[in-house]
Amino acid sequence: MTNFLKTLWRVISFPFVLIFKIITFPFRAIRNFSQFLNTDPEDRPVTDVFASLVTDANTREFFWREFDIFRKHLLRAVIALAVGVVISFNFTIPLMEFLARPVNGLENLQAIEVTEEIGVFMRVALTSGVAIMLPYIAFELWLFAAPGLKSREKKFGLFGIPLATILFLGGMAFTYYILLPTALPFLGGFTKISQFWTAREYFKFVTGFMVWIGLFFEFPLVVYVLTSIGLVKPQVLSQQWRLAIVIIAIIAAAVTPTIDPVTMGLTMLPMIMLYFASIGLSFIAYAGRRRKQAQAAAEETESV
Repeated sequence: MTNFLKTLWRVISFPFVLIFKIITFPFRAIRNFSQFLNTDPEDRPVTDVFASLVTDANTREFFWREFDIFRKHLLRAVIALAVGVVISFNFTIPLMEFLARPVNGLENLQAIEVTEEIGVFMRVALTSGVAIMLPYIAFELWLFAAPGLKSREKKFGLFGIPLATILFLGGMAFTYYILLPTALPFLGGFTKISQFWTAREYFKFVTGFMVWIGLFFEFPLVVYVLTSIGLVKPQVLSQQWRLAIVIIAIIAAAVTPTIDPVTMGLTMLPMIMLYFASIGLSFIAYAGRRRKQAQAAAEETESV
């Protein structure tokens, strides 16, 4: 009889419990997320973790569990990218026409191979899908890394996601409106050889150039975050600027689609400017970190 009454009560109260959970879900989600942001992990040196991987079975089990979690986050990011590519299918042709404006339209490009047009279409759709889903992909990476970060570092990473998206899109826009109008006329008029560019080579050049420069525009934000968490010091960046320019030249030579010095120089110029901007942001982040450390030391002294 008691079991019957309990079952009856569950059946009667189920709609009310469901409505209550639906109404309170946003509040509970906000509370749990706030607790997650303000929770600091247990401090453990990285060297101890790597040493435990060899000697401790529990650490190895924890490592593989974390690897499985990373695989799930990566799978969701890939699914999101696929969704972004599918969404891009609706406007890929207008986007291709937009990207072909520096050569006066798609009709001035030619396809030699049978599958070249579909390949170009998919390349542009993939690039657009990355730009669309970049905030969510970055959020998945943040979700994976956040449990091992301190509360301040979690907030920095979370608030940096929209800024990272803006910087990436800004780098792509800078490439399209500034670099391409300068590089293409030089490349197309270097000699008297007639230019009949294929669609595959042109869009490979344009999309690859835009993606790389977009990634380079993330450098100041990365330096700011690394300085804020204590992994980078601005003094090192400012002292090693000559070495940084050499490294930038090597990277520019590696990612530049052509071997001409003009395109390489156009690639290096924003990278060098971003590097020096990163030094300034690093000094700002370093000053803020020192100020917080001083406040924490003062509070600890007062408590003693």
